[in-house]
Amino acid sequence: MRILLVEDDMDLAQGLQLALREQGFTVNQVSLGQQALASIRSQDCDAVVLDLGLPDIDGLDVLKITRQKYAKLPVLVLTARDGVDDRIRGLDLGADDYLVKPFAMSELFARLRVIERRLGTASSHLIRLQNVELDASAHQVAVDGAVLSLSRREYMLLKVLMESAGRIKTREQLEASLYAWGEEVASNALEVHISNLRKKLPKDFIKTVRGVGYSVSPA
Repeated sequence: MRILLVEDDMDLAQGLQLALREQGFTVNQVSLGQQALASIRSQDCDAVVLDLGLPDIDGLDVLKITRQKYAKLPVLVLTARDGVDDRIRGLDLGADDYLVKPFAMSELFARLRVIERRLGTASSHLIRLQNVELDASAHQVAVDGAVLSLSRREYMLLKVLMESAGRIKTREQLEASLYAWGEEVASNALEVHISNLRKKLPKDFIKTVRGVGYSVSPA
């Protein structure tokens, strides 16, 4: 899942980016509300983690504008505003969730996994397809109970495909799910990851849709 992190506290933003990437999320970060709106308009994120105390415009205004044009884009508000009225206003304006600083990272991860499940086809943190099981909370993949050794990007790629079982994911969609802004992407990087995964997974688990992309069967 591609997350747009809107946070102007750079120490916190950097810590969140590292932690979220370790959890298998692709994270792009901006510090200003106008930058957030520009990114949202370009539709290059699957969910937004939004601070409210931004330097240029209030985060609630960012939320309001986002909801007017992109009603289905998940937005998790992450803020120091802990008053009941603040939470009510944020939720009334369309926030999908509201988490008050300071917060436990594990709780943020869990709430994002809920959003991720809503976007995909999985109904829990465990995704079982054929004899392959992916545990999103433990970041493990097992075949017939034997845990695989996967790189971070291999895990992220397989997770995207399994969460979208039955749907074709294009090369562009998969690369956007794996790489953040500014990261260099070798022309054959995706194919290399797919090839490595296929060596570790059952035969024909990942299918190539020629000229379109890749998919896995829902059953």
